[in-house]
Amino acid sequence: MDNETKIHLSPFEMDLLNNSDWILTKNRIAKKAQQLLAEVQQNIFDYTRQHINLFPAEVIAVSPKISKGENYNGLPWLMLDYPRYFNKENIFAIRIMFWWGNFFSTTLHLSGACKQKYCDSIIKSYEDLCKNEFYYCINDDQWSHHFEKTNYLPVKAFSSGEFTERVNERSFIKLSCKFPLTEWNDAIKLLSENFARIANWLG
Repeated sequence: MDNETKIHLSPFEMDLLNNSDWILTKNRIAKKAQQLLAEVQQNIFDYTRQHINLFPAEVIAVSPKISKGENYNGLPWLMLDYPRYFNKENIFAIRIMFWWGNFFSTTLHLSGACKQKYCDSIIKSYEDLCKNEFYYCINDDQWSHHFEKTNYLPVKAFSSGEFTERVNERSFIKLSCKFPLTEWNDAIKLLSENFARIANWLG
């Protein structure tokens, strides 16, 4: 029986294995990211209470939720959902994401009756979507969050007519914007502003 492992580490991997500082630092950053989203959560919760007529009652009746995981395409992530309303046929969600090594993002996700209700409002917001660098989901999978060209294209890549046609024809709408993690110090402000921007389109 050969007892020698065939699973070898590179010198870089061995250095990391013997250094606890990097994982402890990662844990501290993840905790701060959760605190950051908690502050955004309070801002947007307050906003919904001050502008209650912008949202269907059922979608703001559910409390905000911050979820987390270690492996979205191999990397840690945090997701704040509010408003959040998910059932088999209908979705109304504004999702704020922190994805390690990639970005912060804000996404409006609508399907079913919620999509039909806000279709015209989204179409009328075409110019503002372009101006604010929003992306439109072209993927058939509603649950992908990356910004590869197989998932999102800039709204400004479509003419107004093309955008209208796509919004009307597809069963769901996902509109998203992102900014780099280097904007950390302004992230609470930027994410809160993007939430208010989306809410105003719907109103």
